[in-house]
Amino acid sequence: DASIGHFDSRLIEVIGSFFLFLSGVNFALHFISWRQKSVYHYLKDPEFRFYTGVMLGAIILTVLVLIVTRTMDPFTAVTKGMFQVLSIATTAGFTTAEFSAWPGMLPVMLILMAFMGGCANSTGGGMKVIRILLIYRQGSREIRRLLHPNAVIPIKLGNRPVSDRVLQAVWGFFSMYMVVFVIMLLVNLAMGMDQVTAWTAVAATITNLGPGLGQVAENFQSVNDVSKAMGMLAMILGRLEIFTLLVLFTPEFWRR
Repeated sequence: DASIGHFDSRLIEVIGSFFLFLSGVNFALHFISWRQKSVYHYLKDPEFRFYTGVMLGAIILTVLVLIVTRTMDPFTAVTKGMFQVLSIATTAGFTTAEFSAWPGMLPVMLILMAFMGGCANSTGGGMKVIRILLIYRQGSREIRRLLHPNAVIPIKLGNRPVSDRVLQAVWGFFSMYMVVFVIMLLVNLAMGMDQVTAWTAVAATITNLGPGLGQVAENFQSVNDVSKAMGMLAMILGRLEIFTLLVLFTPEFWRR
């Protein structure tokens, strides 16, 4: 199964890249822009701007590495690099090249981008762009507070301040996401997986990406049954965003 690479068409890769990008955008934003027939809503949305900036940066870096290392000719590097970045980052999981064999930090960078995933209310998996954006802005605020300890520095999305309760929920989600990730990683390592396969197997399933690195670069056929069970649980947890499923295991839920 060569995925989209079966067609070996640059035109398909370019068209696919366009729709992969759109699939990672908040669908409510698509609806509002379509209904009011204006792209202005895209431009003023902070999540969309952050998403676009990260994607452009990753595409440019990927293409440059592929060209400098002479892995591909420039035009092929642009089409395949763009498609692969958008496919992995939005957790679509389509492939047109064996990205696990790409040089340097590219394979790991692409897998890490899957953790961010798409925007809220998009088809993408991962932790969602809005959470990563809020974590980044809170980190920036803490640095500024070191310089100005008595300053009141609100975090805003557009012109709207974000409450501390929302920030606490974001950090709570992030911490539980990492706890689940580490536990599943340790289980995979205990089952005899090598380190690269173990962590990318969890990453590929908890983000609902699909392909990983190492033994799971193409499929999970060679993975043992325990790790497959971990992968199935990770996919459910990732798609339901952790808390929805974990709350079922709390005694308070069943007392109500």
